[in-house]
Amino acid sequence: MAESQSGSIRVDKWLWAARFFRTRAVAAQAVTGGKVKVNGERAKAARAVRPGDELRIHVGPYEHVVRVVGLAERRGPARDAARLYEENADSKIARETLAAQLRADRASFVPARERPSKHARRALIRLKKSDER
Repeated sequence: MAESQSGSIRVDKWLWAARFFRTRAVAAQAVTGGKVKVNGERAKAARAVRPGDELRIHVGPYEHVVRVVGLAERRGPARDAARLYEENADSKIARETLAAQLRADRASFVPARERPSKHARRALIRLKKSDER
């Protein structure tokens, strides 16, 4: 993987190269939307990251807390991308716990087999109106 010569790289480019986001545009949008913090501060997409910086990255319901170890100008295989950062042990445990909880929630959810009948729909409407009073 090509290392950056300058010792720093844009945060959106690094997130894309480290495979946290599928495209650089999505990475830039996440940074602008406040989903990424560099050293505890909200950043802009052009913010430079250097080895040793701590990033808090929100992807879906998960939060990754990583320390930048390497820089790359180009996106490469996942094996090389994993070498660009070290994840905090607490972050990894929290993500695994949340993933297990979400799997359990999905397993216990039973979707309705069919649409409610006209009679059931009217009963729901009556129930909602009685709650409003």
